[in-house]
Amino acid sequence: MKSLLVTGGCGFIGSHFIRRYLANHPDCRLQNLDKLTYSGNLQNTQDFKDHKNYQFAEGDVCDSKKVESVVSKADAIVHFAAETHVDRSIESAGDFIATNVEGTRVLLDAARKHQIKRFLHISTDEVYGSVPEGSVTEDAPLKPNSPYAASKAAADLLIRSYRETYGYPIMIARSTNNYGPYQYPEKVIPLFITNLLENKKMPLYSRGENRRDWIFVEDNVRALELILERGEEGRIYNVGGGNDTANIDLARLIARLMGSDEKSIQNVADRPGHDLRYSVDWSRVRALGFQPQTSLEDGLHKTIEWYRSHPAWWQPLKKDKFTLK
Repeated sequence: MKSLLVTGGCGFIGSHFIRRYLANHPDCRLQNLDKLTYSGNLQNTQDFKDHKNYQFAEGDVCDSKKVESVVSKADAIVHFAAETHVDRSIESAGDFIATNVEGTRVLLDAARKHQIKRFLHISTDEVYGSVPEGSVTEDAPLKPNSPYAASKAAADLLIRSYRETYGYPIMIARSTNNYGPYQYPEKVIPLFITNLLENKKMPLYSRGENRRDWIFVEDNVRALELILERGEEGRIYNVGGGNDTANIDLARLIARLMGSDEKSIQNVADRPGHDLRYSVDWSRVRALGFQPQTSLEDGLHKTIEWYRSHPAWWQPLKKDKFTLK
């Protein structure tokens, strides 16, 4: 492809994807459309902002005119732009519905109009809801339990309807929990790390029995690049990390790596509708050639060292009840 549009490329995963794609595809022109909401940060793009093939466009995916202007120049689209924090969605779901559902609809209509042939939508394993045992395939029913997960499931179903109604070729990636550098400190791993750096405790929901499969962000964007290039049109791809871990064990590991102990863990009231466990079968993306390269301990070590050495990036971001726990 000659021109790629990335939405939400100033966010955590989107900026990592752009960094990798520019390095691996020196002849591809890449546009980044981002609204620069609270978690969209231009500092995440500083190392590639002057790349000869990179162009930033500030704008909202719900703005049809702006979307039309960038889509008309693209051959392919990777759609990251979304509101993503479960706790914020519980308090106020409106922005999640607007961006995650209506924004996807606006982008789909523009992509159809301009006959974009490769369209990768970035979803989440949270659309499946809690998985008590085993692992779910891409054909499992969607059972979202938070407003965030419901908004992403709605976008996935809208995409399915465009495929069935219009025959529009689109792919969906449903990744497990990402972590790594540049992640906004409302999310559990950067929240725990930055709290310890500030000599504060790590707030752990309930008894920490909830389980997640963690994937280092650089591994995830490798999988997404593979899906974009080799994925079959119309298919869904789960992306896993092979690091199924209870939250209490995650907290203990972070504490150990940072020279602390269990006294740094503070149990707090659980959030409403908290899914106990996520687990996806990711054999489909493995068949494309994907295999995670980073263990949880190694990835956490890299992440801790990044936050330790970049206080100027994260300290100004800790300013509300979601980051000051």
